[in-house]
Amino acid sequence: MNNNLRYALAAARLNPTDVAAALAVDPKTVSRWLNGRIPYPRHRWAVADLLHVNEADLWPEAAPRHQALADGIQAMYPHRWAIPQTTWRTHFNSATEEIDILAYSALFLAEDPAIQRILAERAEAGVQVRILLGDPEGPEVAARGVDEGIGAEVMAARVKNALTLYRPLLEAHGVEIRLHRTVLYNSLYRADHQLLINTHAYGTPAANAPVMHLTHTNAQGPASVYLTSFNRIWTTAQPHNQ
Repeated sequence: MNNNLRYALAAARLNPTDVAAALAVDPKTVSRWLNGRIPYPRHRWAVADLLHVNEADLWPEAAPRHQALADGIQAMYPHRWAIPQTTWRTHFNSATEEIDILAYSALFLAEDPAIQRILAERAEAGVQVRILLGDPEGPEVAARGVDEGIGAEVMAARVKNALTLYRPLLEAHGVEIRLHRTVLYNSLYRADHQLLINTHAYGTPAANAPVMHLTHTNAQGPASVYLTSFNRIWTTAQPHNQ
């Protein structure tokens, strides 16, 4: 299922028949693309032009891969929603030592049963899993809800929902959840030396903001800045064991 393509079609107010007509292909072909089949390059480029988006927004897994942008900076995703769910699953499943999650709610991960299973399996395999979520009673969560335009109560409810969904993970050895009262400028998703950094922008939901893929290569690299931030927040956060 290609949800990125579905979202882009909805945003452009087009349906599969419109795309088929514009590209002179069978509507069934467009349906296959929506169900996950990757088109030939010429069709990917044509669809991207038609929808006024980048090819990587629609098919990140098929876009041309370039060498690292700079030392420790592997790639940039234009939006968090542009990252395929399979990429998130592969990211966490690759961990052999540490998984760290820092966000206000990370509800999009909590709602994915496959991610939950991977986190539990990794923990049972000896991987340390640390999850840092915003304190739903704290002013920082309320402020973020207002900033995003969804309201303080809605943001707090999202955190509480995520905590409920993450609760079964506490049964696995090596999983710890803490609540922070910190103003976040980014969310962090770590699997060993690989980090996905979701930047935050005022007035913009995190799902619409860019994501950097960083590799922790040395103490002076960009990834170390975010790992230091995570550790400082972790030491001041309160355990959540409910």
